Amino acid sequence: MAEAKSAIVVLPVARRATVKRTTKETQIEATVNLDGTGVYDVHTGIGFLDHMMEQLSRHSLIDIHLRAKGDLHIDFHHTTEDVGIALGEAVSKALGDRKGIVRYGEATIPMDETLTRVALDASNRPYLIWKVNFTRPKLGDMDTELFKEWFQAFAQNAGLTLHVENLYGENNHHIVESSFKALARSLRASIAIDPRKADAIPSTKGVLGGGSADGQNV
Repeated sequence: MAEAKSAIVVLPVARRATVKRTTKETQIEATVNLDGTGVYDVHTGIGFLDHMMEQLSRHSLIDIHLRAKGDLHIDFHHTTEDVGIALGEAVSKALGDRKGIVRYGEATIPMDETLTRVALDASNRPYLIWKVNFTRPKLGDMDTELFKEWFQAFAQNAGLTLHVENLYGENNHHIVESSFKALARSLRASIAIDPRKADAIPSTKGVLGGGSADGQNV
């Protein structure tokens, strides 16, 4: 009679993190699961920002639980920027040493008359290139200039070299939404685990982050 054998299944370490950020201007708690299914529970007090965070979650497959209270009686700036900071910190924390990730991601997203391209390197070397212009100062109650502030805060704190370029478009809502969707798809690709190099840092240095100012040896 053959002996019974038990198979040992090694489960990946959960890539989850929670960040709490409290200032005199905002109180924010952000939780992410990088290996989720795009489940979101978001409330920032800014309807359009909620909508964009939901799009980010749905199309990146990152589960996001986000609560933010801010000084909205002044304006939306502090809350928008601090949401980007807290969410970026949570993503970076969940990535840990970034071992095994694909690292690079790119997406070109159409939305009716609009086309937007995002390319990113999850290198832990934050940098933002923002080539997005708007023809209106506001979308609803939200200043359109605040979208760059969110992307800057998120890229800086998530450790992303992030390039966002609206190739063409007329509708400002479509331009913003396609930017977030392109970020989501790029992020989804870059943070995925490469099964061929799951135990390796995707860098010839053996570590992500740092390096020379001109981007060599990364």
